[in-house]
Amino acid sequence: MAAHAGLTVERITRAAAELADRVGIEKVTVSALARQFGVKDASFYSHVRNLHEIRTRVALLASDEMNQALAAAIAGRSGAQALAAFADAYRDYALAHPGRYAATQLRLDPADFADTAVLARSVELTYAVMRHYRLEEPARTDAARLLRSTFHGFISIEAAGGFNHPRAAADSWHRIVTGLHHLLDTWPSA
Repeated sequence: MAAHAGLTVERITRAAAELADRVGIEKVTVSALARQFGVKDASFYSHVRNLHEIRTRVALLASDEMNQALAAAIAGRSGAQALAAFADAYRDYALAHPGRYAATQLRLDPADFADTAVLARSVELTYAVMRHYRLEEPARTDAARLLRSTFHGFISIEAAGGFNHPRAAADSWHRIVTGLHHLLDTWPSA
């Protein structure tokens, strides 16, 4: 029956990612996916170990997709332009793919992604944007955490409809990114 349904790890992962975007990563279950494929839950276990593996695969898929969008956005840019392009690509991806984006925020076991460079690539892209600011460690890590926290916080509030003010959220977003650029330009030394 599984062969008839065309089940593969890749198809299961893609279906789980699409489902996550529709209903949220926390509502992605083996049963929900099995119904989509018209098979019994047990059919999945010859392809994936468990739900944790499915969600991890969605997180890695989404991270890879996001990395591609970020890399394309920052190519040939530096400084404020690179930061703005990075921020916009980050926000655009998160808003277009809310379930996948939420999967990128899951706490993953390092053993689950030891054979992939996807998460290391995320760090490389963030540090590439910050190269202009010439931050040394630990300031670079602190600044990267500030960017991620700011982006994630804003996007989470925006996606939940939490900005009920006449000023467009996009206008605030652009001012915040400009403010982050100025902050990184004057980051305090250790």
